[in-house]
Amino acid sequence: MGRQRARLRHVKFALGALITTLFAAVAILSLAWTPEPPARMNILSKLKPPLTSGLLGTDHFGRDVASLLMAGAWNSLSIAVVAVAFGASAGVLTGLVAARQRGLAGSVLMRACDVIFAFPPVLSAMVLGVLMGAGATSAIVAIAVFMVPVFARLTRGVAMQVGALDYVLVARSIGRDEAGIMAAHVLPNIAGQIVVQVMIQLGLAILTEAGLSFLGLGLAPPAPTWGRMLAEAQTYLEVAPWLALAPGLAIATTVLGFSLLGDGLRDILDPRDKTS
Repeated sequence: MGRQRARLRHVKFALGALITTLFAAVAILSLAWTPEPPARMNILSKLKPPLTSGLLGTDHFGRDVASLLMAGAWNSLSIAVVAVAFGASAGVLTGLVAARQRGLAGSVLMRACDVIFAFPPVLSAMVLGVLMGAGATSAIVAIAVFMVPVFARLTRGVAMQVGALDYVLVARSIGRDEAGIMAAHVLPNIAGQIVVQVMIQLGLAILTEAGLSFLGLGLAPPAPTWGRMLAEAQTYLEVAPWLALAPGLAIATTVLGFSLLGDGLRDILDPRDKTS
């Protein structure tokens, strides 16, 4: 039974790593090469099925769907990485401060995170779209703000657990300042769980970015995004279903890949499984 669980852990990790590596490779490759320029229109070749004009056919403007999909991968990845980086940094810092400042100050910080967490990122982006204008900045800010309480809760919980261990108590008893204890003892011991959460949140960020683009709150045209490809494909579902199938499968596969990678990392790094 233990061997089966270990094998499953490594299968999930390997499959997730493979999917996310391929996604990142395609996204980076799109910066240097795509089968066709993503913005090139050819009305005479519009709505061509896959393999008759390009690998995945063409859309209603005659643009190559495979090229749009590749360029959209980079846009999704860049927005997700920046948003999660900001959200994770702010959330980890907030969680460490809340763990250090126990009592009223810590409770106020966490209640503020609960208030932020109550607003979904799409709703936040709609408000920011009105205030800042739709675009990459609004999407990044909305996703990052939503990520802050996720990382703050995780960091505070595990930091308080690590802070109660003997070696941390000894460091505190000999006069080490709290900031030094957090940096030298607490943060390195919770880094693995933070990395796992980053992988999971990257998948959610890509899904959220696609939802925002679907609603017209992401990157402005002509920059290709998977969400807008889905939105534009609605009109042509009966005559050109491949227009929705390609970005839909790309979103689902990428999110699944990051989820598997995060779950696999969490299982591998779980000390309870190592002792079982």
